[in-house]
Amino acid sequence: MLARSNWKYVILFLLFLGWSLGNLDRFIINYAILDISKDLHLNASSTGIILSSFFAGYALMQIPGGWLADRFGFKKVITIAVLLWSLFTVFTGMAWSFASIIIIRFLFGLGEGSYFPSASKGIAGWFPQQERSRAMSFLLSSGTIMGVVTPILATQLMQTISWRSIFYIIGAIGLVITVLFVFLLKEKQQGEKTETSAIPAKQMTLKEIVKTPMIWNLFIAYFSIYAINWGLMSWMPTYLAEVRHLNLTDIGFLSAIPAFVGIIGMFVSGFVLDKLSDGKDKTIAAVFGLLMGVFLCLMAISPSVGMFIVFQSAVTLLFSFNVILIASAPLKMLPESVVGSANGFINTGAQAAGVLTPMLIGFLVQSFGGSYNAAFALLIICALVCAISLFSIRPAKVVVETQNAVK
Repeated sequence: MLARSNWKYVILFLLFLGWSLGNLDRFIINYAILDISKDLHLNASSTGIILSSFFAGYALMQIPGGWLADRFGFKKVITIAVLLWSLFTVFTGMAWSFASIIIIRFLFGLGEGSYFPSASKGIAGWFPQQERSRAMSFLLSSGTIMGVVTPILATQLMQTISWRSIFYIIGAIGLVITVLFVFLLKEKQQGEKTETSAIPAKQMTLKEIVKTPMIWNLFIAYFSIYAINWGLMSWMPTYLAEVRHLNLTDIGFLSAIPAFVGIIGMFVSGFVLDKLSDGKDKTIAAVFGLLMGVFLCLMAISPSVGMFIVFQSAVTLLFSFNVILIASAPLKMLPESVVGSANGFINTGAQAAGVLTPMLIGFLVQSFGGSYNAAFALLIICALVCAISLFSIRPAKVVVETQNAVK
């Protein structure tokens, strides 16, 4: 029988497994959209709207999902989330029109939206403070791992089975994982303690959370950095096909390279961040934001596909560090009782970027006659905003004083 003290690793693995499925569900449409667009006769603007529709529902559920996890426990919320998004994955394969797929993807987003803030609640409950960045890096590494697997898997499957069948299969896998969660996922027992946060443990309201300046800095930084991520994830397959004239197989393997670099970045970042002092970690992240802007510029003017992938890999590596910092900061600086709501609020910024960026890039590409220069300019601006926001974060003790003033 596994000791209770070691059960946290089972919980983390289950959270990783579920979020791997969630990322696969989200990423695979970026490749399936090539065939979906042909079947449903869509232009660039319509494609962008479809890619954004998921994030509209996903963003709307971040704060309610975090609040529900704080109120009822993370297990119930996460299990229902996996069940709902798995059903809507199946429904995606049944889409018959532009309007139907937008509605299905929006509802899909609502179903998945509770997962990340609830998982944050689970990590804060099961892991001591000095291990939370590492735990978060393991959870979020599922995204980079799926970033390696999805391009190869999707492009190969699209050449052997229909895009509809792909969504049916993934939805069925989700239903199996739902059953695992019902029997194996556990809440931390009452009375078990984890390390305290930077802010004294007291019951805070959402209103008090959003009055904390640090939360807004993290919100803006998360919006900006995920605008870059979703912009690259959603449009790079189309960009490589239309501008660099690559076939599906080449796109799949080349797109996996930056994601593989991201896996390494995620794991290393978690260990490094647990060792860095408060303040120093955020300064480094701000510098990385500036460097992301430089490498995005180099991507735009890259003379070859090889150099383009090298620069994209550099962006992904820097992105990994900043994402882990932003996602784990509330777990270390806020009371455990509100980390679900806090991370739900912050993650709303990331998902709002997911709503706006793919759609805006679609409009920019169409407006500039197929040129992606304006799209890259948009992503570079986002990198600068991320850097400024992280530079502006005050030390934890100032946050404590601000919160004490709210009491």
